[in-house]
Amino acid sequence: MGWVAGFRSALVSPYEEVKLAEPRAFGDQTVRQVLHLASGGERLKVRLSNRYGRRPLVIGSARVAVRKAAEEIVPETSREVLFGGAARVTVPAGEELTSDPVDLAVPEGTDLALSLFLPGETGLASYAVFALETAYIVGGDQVAAPALPGAEQVEGRYYVSGVDVLASDTPRIAVAFGDSWFEGVGTTVGANRRSVDVLNEKLSRDRVVNQGISGNRLLTDEVGQHALARFDRDVLSVPGVTHVLVHLGVNDLALPGMAGLPPARAEDLIAGFTELARRARDAGLTVTAATMGPYAGAIYEGVSTPEGLAARRRVNEWIRTGGAFDAVADVARAVEHPDDPDFIRPDFDSGDGMHLNDEGARVMAEAFLTVTDLR
Repeated sequence: MGWVAGFRSALVSPYEEVKLAEPRAFGDQTVRQVLHLASGGERLKVRLSNRYGRRPLVIGSARVAVRKAAEEIVPETSREVLFGGAARVTVPAGEELTSDPVDLAVPEGTDLALSLFLPGETGLASYAVFALETAYIVGGDQVAAPALPGAEQVEGRYYVSGVDVLASDTPRIAVAFGDSWFEGVGTTVGANRRSVDVLNEKLSRDRVVNQGISGNRLLTDEVGQHALARFDRDVLSVPGVTHVLVHLGVNDLALPGMAGLPPARAEDLIAGFTELARRARDAGLTVTAATMGPYAGAIYEGVSTPEGLAARRRVNEWIRTGGAFDAVADVARAVEHPDDPDFIRPDFDSGDGMHLNDEGARVMAEAFLTVTDLR
């Protein structure tokens, strides 16, 4: 029996210059958020983050429960969340906090509802770029309410960086470390059809937690810290981690074009991937890398350039043949258009030429399943 990651959410700063989603603040409000658990256990602990806040975050009260539907909870599962035995706690700016263990048994795949009462003005919240899940916001302290009629509904996740669970049959934990192709952009909101969710549905024992950040890069900061900078926090610190799954590099090639800048050089990406693989192996992790998905059909101005697409092809061939990783999931070939491999196959395209729909995410998951030793 041991503590392992049951859920993860990689957060970014609301003060970054590039904002793919609009950040927000709270005051005298309850925020109820739905967390889809990869792993189950006999008890749980909640991880809250004020890493990017500029003022102390006051939690007036907090509760967890099994979600019934939408914002409704199963009342008999509602439990108070305490921090050092206290219901009210302050998380200093720049810091994170883990709750006391909560006596609530949760099976894998549970939708956990976390309700936070934020009594003071919070300032802009540390947040997930695209949560692909609905949060419910009401005035006052309503953390114990069975339902929140009339709640404001937003697609978002705030202050929550993870849930750990006490598992009797301890699974191996893989961290899906990367960009929007893991975070799930293009899949159905609230349906848990991300590639990571599909992996968890198909694995019989081991589990995968999601540390994808839409817009994240391998080499340079812009949307969140770049992958090499956040690797220790978002991968190595995850309890129970034995494997890391990687999909990165697209944003190093595509996003500079939106600002009229050249894409990252292929040799720099190869050096970055080599360093990432070395650090994972030095930590004793098994690392499976995906080839970078196609994006020539991207509808966003400046994203798809001949230079960037050529670099993608070169780096992908190195990923396939360079031997840097324990295994390679050839996601690019799994989802590419058969007549033009720089494009996503139409029936896998979410509609923006750059992200996968539900079916495409399923195929991406299958590409990992064919090469990983997770079971």
